[in-house]
Amino acid sequence: MTPKKLTDDLSVSPQILPSDVAQAAAMGFKSIIANRPDGEGPGQPTFSQIEQEAEAHGLVARYIPVETSRLNEASIVDFGLALAELPKPILAYCRSGTRSTMLWALSEAGHLPMDDILSKASAAGYDVSGIAGRL
Repeated sequence: MTPKKLTDDLSVSPQILPSDVAQAAAMGFKSIIANRPDGEGPGQPTFSQIEQEAEAHGLVARYIPVETSRLNEASIVDFGLALAELPKPILAYCRSGTRSTMLWALSEAGHLPMDDILSKASAAGYDVSGIAGRL
């Protein structure tokens, strides 16, 4: 597991495994946000498996599943609320990290300048320019 830092409070990652949760805790993460719906891919662990390991290691876990093509307003608001409410720093994951990055970018629209959002995403290795019109 190699999280990519977007901000001091948020890093993103491709799919994590239950065995990665101990490493996340050792890296200092206090919370995990799962943006990948259960059953999206073969062999993928369920959120409940991740949540169980998170609880065992003193982390808080939240499930905000989002299909790749459905970054709707409710999901964006839920993600923004999670960022505000959960203990920090937070690790968010999906299949590749892109969905989590897009949710972050869209939840920051109106709070951060678009160029800052695009720059932070790019520095972490994610291109969110396709949603620039929504920022």
